[in-house]
Amino acid sequence: MLDPCGAVHGGIVMLDPCGAVHGGIVMLDPCGAVHGGIVKLDPCGAWWDHEAGPLRVYEGARGLRLFRQFSLVRKVSSSRVCASAWAAARGTEPSHGGRRVDPLRREDPRLPGPAGASPRHRSTCPARGASGAGPGSAHTGAAMGYGAGRDKYEPAATSENAAKTRKGKKAAKQKDMDELKKEVTMEEHKLSLDELHRKFGTDLSRGLTTNRAAEILARDGPNALTPPPTTPEWVKFCRQLFGGFSMLLWIGAVLCFLAYGILAATEEEPLNDNLYLGVVLSAVVIITGCFSYYQEAKSSKIMESFKNMVPQQALVIRNGEKLSINAEGVVVGDLVEVKGGDRIPADLRIISAHGCKVDNSSLTGESEPQTRSPDFTNENPLETRNIAFFSTNCVEGTARGVVISTGDRTVMGRIATLASGLEGGRTPIAIEIEHFIHIITGVAVFLGVSFFILSLILEYTWLEAVIFLIGIIVANVPEGLLATVTVCLTLTAKRMARKNCLVKNLEAVETLGSTSTICSDKTGTLTQNRMTVAHMWFDNQIHEADTTENQSGASFDKSSPTWVALARIAGLCNRAVFQAGQDSTPILKRTVAGDASESALLKCIELCCGSVRDMRDKNNKVAEIPFNSTNKYQLSVHKNANPSESRFLLVMKGAPERILDRCSTILLQGKEQPLDEEMKDAFQNAYLELGGLGERVLGFCHLALPDDQFPDEFQFDSEEVNFPTENLCFVGLISMIDPPRAAVPDAVGKCRSAGIKVIMVTGDHPITAKAIAKGVGIISEGNETVEDIAARLNIPVNQVNPRDAKACVIHGTDLKDMAPEQIDDILRHHTEIVFARTSPQQKLIIVEGCQRQGAIVAVTGDGVNDSPALKKADIGIAMGIAGSDVSKQAADMILLDDNFASIVTGVEEGRLIFDNLKKSIAYTLTSNIPEITPFLIFIIANIPLPLGTVTILCIDLGTDMVPAISLAYEQAESDIMKRQPRNPKTDKLVNERLISMAYGQIGMIQALGGFFTYFVILAENGFLPWTLLGIRVNWDDRWVNDVEDSYGQQWTFEQRKIVEFTCHTSFFISIVVVQWADLIICKTRRNSVFQQGMKNKILIFGLFEETALAAFLSYCPGMDVALRMYPLKPTWWFCAFPYSLLIFVYDEIRKLIIRRSPGGWVEKETYY
Repeated sequence: MLDPCGAVHGGIVMLDPCGAVHGGIVMLDPCGAVHGGIVKLDPCGAWWDHEAGPLRVYEGARGLRLFRQFSLVRKVSSSRVCASAWAAARGTEPSHGGRRVDPLRREDPRLPGPAGASPRHRSTCPARGASGAGPGSAHTGAAMGYGAGRDKYEPAATSENAAKTRKGKKAAKQKDMDELKKEVTMEEHKLSLDELHRKFGTDLSRGLTTNRAAEILARDGPNALTPPPTTPEWVKFCRQLFGGFSMLLWIGAVLCFLAYGILAATEEEPLNDNLYLGVVLSAVVIITGCFSYYQEAKSSKIMESFKNMVPQQALVIRNGEKLSINAEGVVVGDLVEVKGGDRIPADLRIISAHGCKVDNSSLTGESEPQTRSPDFTNENPLETRNIAFFSTNCVEGTARGVVISTGDRTVMGRIATLASGLEGGRTPIAIEIEHFIHIITGVAVFLGVSFFILSLILEYTWLEAVIFLIGIIVANVPEGLLATVTVCLTLTAKRMARKNCLVKNLEAVETLGSTSTICSDKTGTLTQNRMTVAHMWFDNQIHEADTTENQSGASFDKSSPTWVALARIAGLCNRAVFQAGQDSTPILKRTVAGDASESALLKCIELCCGSVRDMRDKNNKVAEIPFNSTNKYQLSVHKNANPSESRFLLVMKGAPERILDRCSTILLQGKEQPLDEEMKDAFQNAYLELGGLGERVLGFCHLALPDDQFPDEFQFDSEEVNFPTENLCFVGLISMIDPPRAAVPDAVGKCRSAGIKVIMVTGDHPITAKAIAKGVGIISEGNETVEDIAARLNIPVNQVNPRDAKACVIHGTDLKDMAPEQIDDILRHHTEIVFARTSPQQKLIIVEGCQRQGAIVAVTGDGVNDSPALKKADIGIAMGIAGSDVSKQAADMILLDDNFASIVTGVEEGRLIFDNLKKSIAYTLTSNIPEITPFLIFIIANIPLPLGTVTILCIDLGTDMVPAISLAYEQAESDIMKRQPRNPKTDKLVNERLISMAYGQIGMIQALGGFFTYFVILAENGFLPWTLLGIRVNWDDRWVNDVEDSYGQQWTFEQRKIVEFTCHTSFFISIVVVQWADLIICKTRRNSVFQQGMKNKILIFGLFEETALAAFLSYCPGMDVALRMYPLKPTWWFCAFPYSLLIFVYDEIRKLIIRRSPGGWVEKETYY
């Protein structure tokens, strides 16, 4: 039955077996929601049913693909459902429109029932009865809307939609990522227990039934994070083999094979030079590619992501019984119990808790354990107390909760999805190498085409002109440079690994050197990641404790009786204990079972007063009230070991204001005094001062219980308290902080002098973040925030102009409401910035904001919450010790010692390798000109070929390799940490000035040296220079055996070729001699070589190595056959010496002018 709009209003639809809906009832309300019944199709089509929860669709042979998944509530329009139902009945595919729905976006959970169906319709549907379960339903009784709020509707995949999907795939992915960047929204923490029961259908005492849990597991899939998409190994290998510079060499190799093919087709006995060159180029690329792949594969083996993310077992309550099951089997609606030491198996809404604290540091960055209770305390789900998050740790107490999300739908799952979905951009060095390839290709093509045209003008044949074109292009390819760059980066990576920086990706070595902004996490990176006692207040005086890493700093007066009383309370009213078997371990390095604050107190008292265990043994605990969020104190009663004191001692610690409220006296110099207004003011001032330092403050008090009221056999009752908790004696305050690492302030100072902006991004409290930022120098002394200015001028904060403050502390809640333009404004106009209480999504937004400013951003982090930002940054730096597996996977580099100072070392190494790569490339490219010019003169002047292909290979892959690599070991010319970060747009690895120096100046002098030697040898053999012009045609003709020299002597083809190959060898030796000078001048770009010195032992070895190799190739017997290289007279070695000296003197004068006239013409034109 259909109304004019096509809505089905009831009735039974029955079709024949080929078509066929067999007895389903379909009802829709005016909004189009399906209210009951089952529609089934025969096996030739597909079947779908509507039960108490989601609409399920199973694809059949005809491919009906109407399905609803389970992530959010979706109302279905009547026209869409009716069209689907009608098309299903006819056995055809419907076409659907409608907006795309994102699986991770939550919509309004207040929409009632499954798919927005009203309860009225659901309960009164005749086919389902009062329970809402129809004839085909597996559920009876109180069937709830399981999974409501989790269902997703997607349109059928018709051909039209498939085309749309393909077109919009990129846009859809971007939309997904934008959704993930939005703040976590959930409503479950606001629901009452009754509403929670109604939403998830969970009996809050007996849990789910086993059958129901199995159905939900089948629907939602296992409670596990989807591993990030990994790049197949063959793809990684191909990237190394065909990416970037390798492609240029492959093109060169193909051109060589092409040239050889042309010659082989046109000549009877073609020379094999091009074939050899093609084979060698291919071999270089393959060997270098394998080497790079091996290096990266070796680093990636250290990474094993997600392995530790899912806990192995979880304790669930099903059918009223407690079961220990694999955590992957936990489902939405399960009742779960956790205790101290457990990892939370899914996102839980807490329904009961006893002293439960969770460590959220991997999610929010807060190092202090957070209390968990059933109370809704904050609109923000990340800060409310009644939600426990998947994969965080329960450190103490017990709790029971209902699972509200599993696997990828958890908060942690969202972050992991966000991290794995982000694509990092190309590294700066990859961009530089691409730019370099463009330059080299441009020069090669320009020269090739120019001489191709010139060859045609000089009346060479088309075939000869093409061979010349290919030869010139190939001659421009620096065959050895790929291997040189790879080895230089590898050596630096190894050097950094020795300094505790493990580089996963070789290109990241240089990226760190280009960094202009570091967004650093606070906990564990800037700080020691251990709570430490920082200050005490007793005897109306603040005492500074020692927070240095080896406790070698400040000390205080330990003789005061008040301190003795304070230390006793801190030791006794404390549940933290050292783990067994650590007696020989220094106290500060010992592992403690207990929360961070109590661990800090335990270590402090152990250091100051000796064994806390002995203290506790002498003063047996007889009663205890654990800390809870209502009382905000912890209390214990002990049998007193001191016979001169009362029999029992009550000790208490907790929130200072709560402790003070319970006290009527105060201990001063070991004597009790009345707690008057003056002392309360003194307490308040001390409390505010310590709190303002970002420290966590605890108050301590005690009471000697009177012997007459508390005899030996007195039974203390912690439930029905039968001892005093008021009129106690206040003893003092102890404040704790996670202190900065010792080396961090100096490292931050180095960053500042190097022009690098350090931004703190933390999930911790703004006051604590600001205190640490000031402690480490991120906010430097004298620089004020808006709040500081307002306090100094005693005016409201909103009256202060933000531009007047150099520093700023931005709260996450403020950041949430900021437009990108406002974030850009903050990053532009404030030099010292702290972001506090930030969420993972906000960290990502901050990184993107910095990148919009043109900054090269390094991000440090150790938690799962940092992984999206680590992935998005130009270089992500994870912590090796405290870092989570996910953060290590997302990062490009790992700090093995978790120390921020190691980053500064990395920056220095990165800057140095960039400088040294420039020098190495300048050295390598210079010999290109003496290699190319012989070929060009050979074409233009028609002289015998001065330098052969094989000898060019001997230079590029032989004599030049070790010297080029040795420049990677060169020390910095000046303090490279005193200059600004390089501008990626202007300061290129290879720029026009480097090309001008290598090709136009030093290269030309080298070419002159080579030609001088060439002409000397030919003259000594009877061929004077002017007689060589135009001689090539006869010279290379194997049938001409009577070529006359300047003295009338006749030369056969074989004799001519021996002289020619001797010239090749001499030209080769000349290039080696002039490259000596080139190597020495490339040691520095500004300083004199005499200032720099010759301390680089590898470079000295390189000089000897290239000379020895050249001599070996020249004089070794058999080389005349293998490489066509002939022995030279010793005097011929000296022909190039004057040119080598000229290069050295010319460059020293150039550098002197640059130093004397900084910014002058010479610097602008020649400083590369």
